[in-house]
Amino acid sequence: MRQDDFRTAEIDTSRPHPARIYDYLLGGKDNYEVDQRAGDQLASAAPEVRIGVQANRAFLQRAIRYVVSSGVRQILDVGTGLPTAPNVHETAQQVAPDVRVAYVDNDPIVKAHGDALLSRSGATSIVLADLRDPRAIIDHPDVRRVIDFDEPVALLLVAILHFITDAEKPEQAVATLRDALPAGSFLVLSHATGDFADRSEAQAVYNNATATLNLRTRIEVERFFDGFELVEPGLAQVPFWRPDATPPARSDEIGFYGGVARKTG
Repeated sequence: MRQDDFRTAEIDTSRPHPARIYDYLLGGKDNYEVDQRAGDQLASAAPEVRIGVQANRAFLQRAIRYVVSSGVRQILDVGTGLPTAPNVHETAQQVAPDVRVAYVDNDPIVKAHGDALLSRSGATSIVLADLRDPRAIIDHPDVRRVIDFDEPVALLLVAILHFITDAEKPEQAVATLRDALPAGSFLVLSHATGDFADRSEAQAVYNNATATLNLRTRIEVERFFDGFELVEPGLAQVPFWRPDATPPARSDEIGFYGGVARKTG
């Protein structure tokens, strides 16, 4: 679905939205009462969830610094969510000021916030599009304005794939994006899992949301990296991926896998 196919009428504030629930759990203010109730239910079902989203955010920042330090100067962030400081471009540009970032999300509210935040930055763009239609992302003029697919790209799919059902073919979507990337590109990915605890109650919180929560096992998450080579330490719980500080308490319960991988051919 292209940006022009979205309409303001599609903004649904009567049901919780994953991006706004995530914002609430991070302590943000860009959410509604319906999202707050869902976030509180989620925290009740999975007490470590607030630690988990913070650890996932910290993983994202470490991964960005890693790929930019490895020479990448352009980032495609799909499923960006609501702005949380420091943003992807802010983190990346602290390492290299010439990094360009294209943000993509399917929530019109995210797009509105992005327009306000990025209006003065020529090195960034914000696109309203859906991971379920990866070709529309690749071909979007506002993505192409920022991203040169002839040069290495860091593709960020952070806490997004678990909101896509198997029937919606997430592996195919990742493969389409992967095939558009040249050698030397990176995939940064995190994904919710039930491997470390029974999370059926937490999963049920999303049954009334705008997207369901689809937990996957380690083996299932690893399949998203087909065509890439994982860098050390491979796929790990997010607090344990190249930590730069002591992991928080209860880190072994955090239900997020994270990994970074390089495309070599």
